[in-house]
Amino acid sequence: MEAYNSRDIKYKKPFGAVRAGKTIDINFPVAEDIDPVSVIINIRQGDINKRIALTSVRNKKNLYHVSFALENPGIYFYRFEIEVKDGIKYCGHDGSGTAIIGEWLPEWQITVYSKDYKTPQWLKGGLIYHIFPDRFARVEDDRTPRFGHLKSWYEDVTIKDWDGVYRANDFYGGNIKGIISKLDYLKDLSVTAIYLSPIYKAYSNHRYDIGDYMSIDPLFGDEKEFKQLVSESKKRGIYIILDGVFNHTGVDSIYFNMYGHYDTIGAYQSPKSKYYDWYTFYEYPDKYACWWGIQVVPSIKRDSISFQDFITGDGGVIDKWQDLGIKGWRLDVVDELTSDFVKKIRCKVKGKNSDIAIIGEVWEDASNKISYSEEREYLFGNELDGVMNYPFRNAIISYLLDSNAINFYSAVMSIVENYPKESLDCCMTLIGTHDTTRIINVLSETKPSKEKYMRLGYRLNYKEFKLGRDRVKLASVIQYFLPGVPVIYYGDEIGLQGFDDPINRRPMSFGNENELSAHYKRLGNIRKEYRAAFKDFFSMELIDDGCIALKRDGLIAYINPTQSPIELASVKNDLLTGNSYEILSPLTAIITI
Repeated sequence: MEAYNSRDIKYKKPFGAVRAGKTIDINFPVAEDIDPVSVIINIRQGDINKRIALTSVRNKKNLYHVSFALENPGIYFYRFEIEVKDGIKYCGHDGSGTAIIGEWLPEWQITVYSKDYKTPQWLKGGLIYHIFPDRFARVEDDRTPRFGHLKSWYEDVTIKDWDGVYRANDFYGGNIKGIISKLDYLKDLSVTAIYLSPIYKAYSNHRYDIGDYMSIDPLFGDEKEFKQLVSESKKRGIYIILDGVFNHTGVDSIYFNMYGHYDTIGAYQSPKSKYYDWYTFYEYPDKYACWWGIQVVPSIKRDSISFQDFITGDGGVIDKWQDLGIKGWRLDVVDELTSDFVKKIRCKVKGKNSDIAIIGEVWEDASNKISYSEEREYLFGNELDGVMNYPFRNAIISYLLDSNAINFYSAVMSIVENYPKESLDCCMTLIGTHDTTRIINVLSETKPSKEKYMRLGYRLNYKEFKLGRDRVKLASVIQYFLPGVPVIYYGDEIGLQGFDDPINRRPMSFGNENELSAHYKRLGNIRKEYRAAFKDFFSMELIDDGCIALKRDGLIAYINPTQSPIELASVKNDLLTGNSYEILSPLTAIITI
């Protein structure tokens, strides 16, 4: 029986999210054994219901049509109500966009975004490389950390100090000079943007405990070197994205100054401090609001206007770094920031340069996200350009571990359908970050010990490494073909290992290029050569027994995550290897045109 499917333009056009005011056409087929008196589409936004009658299509029995437009940006939900002689049959979807009849079913979503929503073209179709600054590359100099200790590049990370406390004060001295020295390496991977985790002056090696928003951590470098990084990167077609950590600072900061290391009156030192109203104190000074209960990172009040002005005002933090030539911001824990603050950030960023990208850290579907009881407006056109697409990461991992192509299709297409293409094209399509277990460990199916010191010492054996490596190859092809901008977390391209934080932040190992790194180079070359195709529309087809085909304007990636060979419909010439295939071997991907 033919059924309405929101993901098929035969039934709903245009596909997915729409601009405000654009006409939406719905064609709704009704089963032959149903004799409708009327068909209604019920469109809901908040407490508002808009009921529109569908009209029977002439000469097409049991097909109903309606055209309508939604004038205001927002998230709308809809369902169908089929009135028959003895009552009403309610129609929702089955999770895949396909209509079924029943009570309390999921409704369909329509994301409506601003008529003038535009996102940066320079980012689209490109490739981001994510660097954890202390761990990527070091050119030796005489700089040493202000606190903690400097390690040899080949020592392992510290997971706790002698007293059982983890202070994140073991440093490897990765620096700006080191990144500059590796720019040609990144160019060979076809990288178009570098995303740097925080570079600001701070106590810790991760630097999310901001000490001074206006200064580069002296172990990492100085402004002269940063300007050189921006300049040398740009010569290679690579741009810099910084981490905007605007939800919390460090206790050891100009602003809080718990230890008196800074020549300021911090909020911890006096209620008369000009920074006092940035923070929430329960019992002054030692009991205060902090992010996730972590005492070293006191939270910023969500409604602190003086802090927001410090970030977005003239001569503020955004001015400082955009004047130094950065091309984008990744907003850390953007869910913690109010919508008003995010709008201020966008207004400031885009007011200086509309081409600057703003990407938010969101772990769920960002189109219908609710945080602090607030329906977020990330993708309507007045906040973000894109988000970190963790739902894609989850879908890729699940698919490679269980070969369930139907679940993968549903998870991916849900995001593709809910996000405006303007947003989707600027999302970070990732498989690993500084917050996640290394992708090769995840895909090797290794079961780590509950004891962290055991996880620290564990190295994949040959069988585990090979399985993980082969699946990383598949994951990367999927990642490069899905909508958005793929992100390489430094070291994933060589199979760098590590379980949870901080074991996933080991120093990069250069000079160990292998089968995996060669694969990433070839894949990057394809991404670069056919960049226009990766800005075009995306589609996916389920082939057979868990195999899928991902399509981008003439390019097709065939993915076989199973342990069985799959026979292809015809001989395929593979852009990755230059070989021709009639059979898609187990744990193999090929790319054709």
